Amino acid sequence: MYRFVFKTVFSRMDAESAHHLVVSGLRLGDRLGVTRVLERWCRPADSLQIRALGMVWPSPFGLAAGFDKAATMVLPLASLGFGHIEIGTVTGQAQPGNPRPRLFRLVKDRALINRMGFNNDGAAALRPRLEEIRTRISRLKESGRHVPVVGVNIGKTKLTPLAEATEDYLTSTRILAPVADYLVVNVSSPNTPGLRQLQDIEALRPLLSAVGQEADLAAGRHVPLLVKIAPDLEDDDVDAVADLVTGLELDGVIATNTTISRDGLRSDPGSVEAKGAGGLSGPVLADRSKQVLQRLRATLPRTTTIISVGGVTSGDDVAERLALGATLVQGYTAFVYEGPFWARRINRRLASMLRSG
Repeated sequence: MYRFVFKTVFSRMDAESAHHLVVSGLRLGDRLGVTRVLERWCRPADSLQIRALGMVWPSPFGLAAGFDKAATMVLPLASLGFGHIEIGTVTGQAQPGNPRPRLFRLVKDRALINRMGFNNDGAAALRPRLEEIRTRISRLKESGRHVPVVGVNIGKTKLTPLAEATEDYLTSTRILAPVADYLVVNVSSPNTPGLRQLQDIEALRPLLSAVGQEADLAAGRHVPLLVKIAPDLEDDDVDAVADLVTGLELDGVIATNTTISRDGLRSDPGSVEAKGAGGLSGPVLADRSKQVLQRLRATLPRTTTIISVGGVTSGDDVAERLALGATLVQGYTAFVYEGPFWARRINRRLASMLRSG
């Protein structure tokens, strides 16, 4: 059914407009009580629960940052079976992002190109929404309902000079760390000018150190902190990030973000070029994402969490990432192509694999 809807409706729409239509449908379903039914049908099996970052996660599979930038769909999305939802990317100040169109499908590759540019309402606007979500989650948990772990992904405001980037991240940290289960420093999006320069170790070290200290101070507790890196880093740079994470005793790494490469695509090169700049995501990213995962796992202590993301489509893909050393796995792009019951299918496959040994 979803494939028919995608082909006849969504594929004829601008990709971002289709996204907003799905968002509206999820929010309407939540108001009408449909999500309660979905939750019962899609809830991950108890056997999938794992412990990481000091918390119990209902499933190792969750939704990557980018889908819910405004923290308006956390519980409706959770009702579809995701074990965690990562909000964002959120910046210190509200910003509109890049001009539209800025999200494009490559259907032949089941991929996306985006140059959204961290469009979001800003940290201050998200704080009360996340407070309300935490209150609702607490009530639902008491009654035995399925609730997700909620992470918050923060980035640099576009207009903030690189020299002032740390203070910009700290603004978001002070506001959002108290309402986050975990916090992610995003220095790897290709759509904010200069942002990836912060992946340089000499820039990254003081940034992560400052954010970690400020997060714990603002929240009055330890807030697990992770850094999200690009697949386009050279192997030596990946190793340097791993050494930095170990040295700072950071809680984990998310690997990887979208790529600026266009290698390996089956789509018409002219059509791809016409879509312009932006981060590419989808199955074409899988091989590099797995390479970075393995490289990190070979270096990082087993106690350091690695969240693997990039090119994940099926339950078998998730199982492979876990076998390669990932603690948790995220997806996003395949959600667009596989439809609303994608997480349910992945969780059922993982549970089946556990039963069969």
